[in-house]
Amino acid sequence: MNNVRYYRKKLGLSQLALADKIGVSRQTVNMIENDKYNPTLELCLHLAQALSTDLNALFWEEKKDENE
Repeated sequence: MNNVRYYRKKLGLSQLALADKIGVSRQTVNMIENDKYNPTLELCLHLAQALSTDLNALFWEEKKDENE
């Protein structure tokens, strides 16, 4: 599991807005959030930058509660 959805919502971004920021489709963001797509390291770095966090927080730390 990853924390992409948590950080996206924390910033008030839609899947489409995040997708536009990182140069992918909304469907790609959805698949990443639902662990149905393993992004490349380059895409992971773009995600972390767009979500104002780091790779550890996005992909390796314990799953965050979306209601936090």
